[in-house]
Amino acid sequence: MMAVMRAAADLRFSERHLLGIETLKPWAIQELLDLADGYVELNRQPEKKRPLLRGLTQINLFFEPSTRTQTSFELAGKRLSADVVNMAVRTSAMQKGETLIDTAVTLNAMHPDVLVVRHEHSGAVALLARHVECAVINAGDGRHEHPTQALVDALTIRRRTGRLEGLVVAICGDVMHSRVARSNILLLAAMGARVRLVAPPTLVPTDVALYGVEVAHDMADGLDGVDIVMVLRLQLERMEGSFLPSVREYFHRYGLTREKLARAKPDALVMHPGPMNRGVEIDGTLADDIERSAILDQVELGVAVRMAVLEALTRELREAA
Repeated sequence: MMAVMRAAADLRFSERHLLGIETLKPWAIQELLDLADGYVELNRQPEKKRPLLRGLTQINLFFEPSTRTQTSFELAGKRLSADVVNMAVRTSAMQKGETLIDTAVTLNAMHPDVLVVRHEHSGAVALLARHVECAVINAGDGRHEHPTQALVDALTIRRRTGRLEGLVVAICGDVMHSRVARSNILLLAAMGARVRLVAPPTLVPTDVALYGVEVAHDMADGLDGVDIVMVLRLQLERMEGSFLPSVREYFHRYGLTREKLARAKPDALVMHPGPMNRGVEIDGTLADDIERSAILDQVELGVAVRMAVLEALTRELREAA
């Protein structure tokens, strides 16, 4: 608890929204991770609530299905005593033809304090943010970014290894369609880690030369000597055309197994942002190995990170009250 209070007292974070990692300075990332670190311990106590956001309203607006992100944002808001509303998009006026901007203007008229938005189109969350007065958090937009997931992954790595700087991180699988991969590349590079993408040529972004990362198309080469193996979900729903010969062949060549992991460092950490397809991206027994896998850590720390983001984005609002 004291760790939370000390970090909050020194907070310099002054962003109005959290739309992506790209605009954050390393010191701002560090602040959010430090603040989240304190919330980890709070969330393990029988009494998990703090009155920090009492009287403030948080609306979760998810245009795409979500389990981990939406639930963790709801828990984060409630544990900070916010009034949390989960808007049912499937039964909203958008199903009757209302535009995203009209929805934004309508919600803005109700004076929420925080909007948490997930949308299938890149840039949609930033567009919405331009039409509301409250703080907006990007919970994933198309193939663009998923900033809070990158913060979750960074905190998971830092708590397990003690650092980010100097680590070699392999991001494996469907990089082309992954907003998680893009946010992680930006964050890890900003914090001094070395990033290696490991994927078939058809699943590597065409503009990969702009990312400043290493690229390998073979798992044996890609995992050689790495500290972290971050496996991505194969996003079949976003694929149009022939990206893979078959799911079975994909697992044979790119699915993470103990045999492939043996090329990494002996204590290399295994991660997956979820949802996880066992036997497609990763062997199920490896995913469940608590000595090597940090997948459940990622789920747990998701609540703490989103509590930290909510606190940081509402600080000026609370101070003005």
